[in-house]
Amino acid sequence: MTQPSRTTTGQAPTVRELEDAARLSLYAPSVFNTQPWRWRVTPTALELRSDGSRQLATTDPDGRLLTLSCGAVLHHARVALTAGGWTTTVDRLPDPADPGLLARVRATGPGTPDPAAGRLVDAVPRRRTDRRAYGDRPVPAEQLSRLRAAVEAEGAHLHVVRPDQMPMLAVSTARAGDAELADPAYREELHRWTHRPESSGDGVPAATAVRPAPRRVPVRDHAPGEAAGLQAGADFDRGAAYVILFGDRDDAAGWLRGGEALSALLLTATADGLATAPISDTIELAWPRRMMRELLADVGEPYLVVRVGWGPPADDLPAAPRRQADEVIEVDA
Repeated sequence: MTQPSRTTTGQAPTVRELEDAARLSLYAPSVFNTQPWRWRVTPTALELRSDGSRQLATTDPDGRLLTLSCGAVLHHARVALTAGGWTTTVDRLPDPADPGLLARVRATGPGTPDPAAGRLVDAVPRRRTDRRAYGDRPVPAEQLSRLRAAVEAEGAHLHVVRPDQMPMLAVSTARAGDAELADPAYREELHRWTHRPESSGDGVPAATAVRPAPRRVPVRDHAPGEAAGLQAGADFDRGAAYVILFGDRDDAAGWLRGGEALSALLLTATADGLATAPISDTIELAWPRRMMRELLADVGEPYLVVRVGWGPPADDLPAAPRRQADEVIEVDA
């Protein structure tokens, strides 16, 4: 995919520059790699819509994770425009009569290319969801502070799970995973999104799944009863930090901002050389979500858990499949 130019060409971006930002955003993560978004490029704006046909009816009946995923793709596009030297405004959920229209991004004029945004843009194609085990080296406090600042700049919050809270996180994640695997509808949905045709450019293929192994916090088994393509490795996540991304509201507006904050967190971590893996098991069911709220002392609504740490070499990790840009980007010249 073409990365957007870092130099403005006039008082407003061209349709091609807007399209380039939308194309770069397609690297964003999404639940089960469903990529549940659509872009419309107009001469003056980028319009982001959710794709309800890709919602996980069993795993995500409220559309919480779908909207978080769309928030991540929105942030990717925003960062691309900012790195290219454009100032932007975003109208989120601009039409109450059209809930599928999640955001409209407009470039309001040329600005100074932002080196910090450029650093995140450089991290976009390098970011991976690394489900393998991380090593013993702890994540420095100053890096966790940078992640918190990146999240807060997007209107959300970050809680670093304390050592005394780790048992609750581990138990709730394990029990959520067991409960889901006991549900035939979940198993069917999981199978559908882990056995996609190669031409579909989506889903979680066996090559990117990790075989079950002892971990501080269990990792979702994407290939139950089958051979996943990746070994967990010899480590046990001892140095990993577990963070809870949360916000002030539990609705589409909150989830969208949460997804933007998730993107900021993941790209900042990648730029710092850290490995990341979102954990959504404890968010997908109501009762473990309540337990996550207790870990937050009931001060906010949990959106997602993320494991952060020093992982194995990223070059050894296969990239997740991606849909073709013309499948999800409509250009109005």
